[in-house]
Amino acid sequence: MDDDALAALTLGEQSALIRDRLLSPVELTATHLARIEALNPTLNAYITVTAEHAVAAAQTAADEIAQGLYRGPLHGVTYGVKDQLFTKVAPTTLAWHVLRDNHVPTDAAAVERMDDAGAILLGKHNLDQFGKGGATSWDFGEPKNPWNLRHSPTGSSQGSASAVAAGLCSAAIGEDTGGSVRMPAAACGLVGLRPTFGRVSRFGGYLFGWTADTIGPFTRTVKDNALLLEVLAGYDPRDPLSVNCPVPRYTEALTGELTGLRIGVVTNLATSDALRDDVKTQFDAAVDTLRSLGATVVAVELPSAAYAVPLLMLTSDVDVATQLLRQYLRGQYNEVDYGVRTRLAAAALMPAAAYATAMQARAVVRAEVLAQFHTVDCLVTPMTPQPAPTVGRKIEPLSSPEDFWGAVVKSRMFAYPFSLANTPALSVPNGLTDAEGLPIGFQIIAAPFREDLVYRVGHAYEQVTEWHTRRPQTSWPKEVNE
Repeated sequence: MDDDALAALTLGEQSALIRDRLLSPVELTATHLARIEALNPTLNAYITVTAEHAVAAAQTAADEIAQGLYRGPLHGVTYGVKDQLFTKVAPTTLAWHVLRDNHVPTDAAAVERMDDAGAILLGKHNLDQFGKGGATSWDFGEPKNPWNLRHSPTGSSQGSASAVAAGLCSAAIGEDTGGSVRMPAAACGLVGLRPTFGRVSRFGGYLFGWTADTIGPFTRTVKDNALLLEVLAGYDPRDPLSVNCPVPRYTEALTGELTGLRIGVVTNLATSDALRDDVKTQFDAAVDTLRSLGATVVAVELPSAAYAVPLLMLTSDVDVATQLLRQYLRGQYNEVDYGVRTRLAAAALMPAAAYATAMQARAVVRAEVLAQFHTVDCLVTPMTPQPAPTVGRKIEPLSSPEDFWGAVVKSRMFAYPFSLANTPALSVPNGLTDAEGLPIGFQIIAAPFREDLVYRVGHAYEQVTEWHTRRPQTSWPKEVNE
């Protein structure tokens, strides 16, 4: 098998070859490192590559497997992490040149769990500076979408999505505040999960949005995603917001059928005028597919969905600004990206009364979301209303509420209600755009701690569709690469 074919395999397929000793972790790691060397200068998916560490870890994995000490399905596969999570073997930069040499003497809990499962860390992935959307400059190069280099992978975890889509690792660990795992997953043709808040330990990272930040996996299939969550999930006393509840075997939920499930289509999102026609067409087709698999599909409404956007920004931006103001903004304001610093400076000036009111309103919107699960098992929505934006974005002046609604709310109101509600939400590939050939995703949401349900629905959809099998070509024409 040549390197391109090996890199195109899913994590599960690579894992099965390793388990059966038909593929060495050394070979897989070497393949991914070679692809990083060849493609990362164009994609800017990685900030730091931990090649020496990876080669040594791969040899250790190969030796253990040869001795019959197989740890499980992640043993010998590779991964990268958003450069917001701590790693002892590489600096944690937050995509900011000031932190280029910021070495932290601990690993994030997610990294510990992946390493304990035998996975091999290849490096740290690029992101919007500080993990906040709205960056307009890139200290380590702007990430590109491997499906079309003129477009962004979108969302702050964009380097992680680009790396998995281009075959620069088997899987990745990102972070989702408002949609920063799910939206890049949709933009790059991947499966991306925002788990229930508290399901995955947040210990060991710059997770400034303490009421909304979650850590979630990027993979090519739903089953691969479930395999990662089985490793990542679980109580951790080092994270005061970690929840102590059992972790299911998520892969056991992947039955391939939906008979008996009630699925609610959020009609005010599914019919929004923000949706481009091809995105709406693909979403409607996905709903028809779920119905054909035995699900009962009903219409539901979330009238407050759009309000989730300003409410999450009013609260999470303030949470982030409160910490960054003291650490970085006061002394190094001009060193911070213009888009990020202006957003956080505005948040730092938010009156306490406004923050408190927004927190109370968040509870109202959350209750509206959770109430749906009294009558349906899952909700489905489009993931994003438009395909991935082009690279080189600029700050758009927002001089009126109408500007804010059009430029910010309409693009985020598909993801933010479920971030605010702290429910599990899964993005699954469901098509390509007509003009650009860019991936489209749809979103599956369930009640807190019911990741098994979103996986069940997403996996059943995968079994009768082919979108998750599509791969971007990475021998780009010269004119596209300029």
